Amino acid sequence: MSSRNAATGKNGADAKSRAAPAARAEQPSSAAPESSITAAEKLAADIQRALAAGNLDVLTPQALQTLMTAACRLYSAQSEAGSQMLPVAEVTPTDIMITASGLMRAGNLAVFELGMWQSWTGR
Repeated sequence: MSSRNAATGKNGADAKSRAAPAARAEQPSSAAPESSITAAEKLAADIQRALAAGNLDVLTPQALQTLMTAACRLYSAQSEAGSQMLPVAEVTPTDIMITASGLMRAGNLAVFELGMWQSWTGR
């Protein structure tokens, strides 16, 4: 779907409502509380341990989707604010391709649109 059409996609959301979460996330705020950081690190470690043990059901699909949504929005907001951090570490190219493909399907985007966006923004 083209970018113009994506703004009025099947879910009926317009571009303004999609941009609102990112705009809120860019507002200045205090650093994340230590308890939030500790909880995020503990959750990541728990997930890694479960995967190492072969447990693919460590999170429900809804919990995984909620976590991915929050992480995606946070990474986007930090990137827009100037962060140069890469979004992941210690993953395989296959992990990246599968996740990127899923993210593009979720956004109803084609690889062509990603290429055009990258050429326009330099990212």
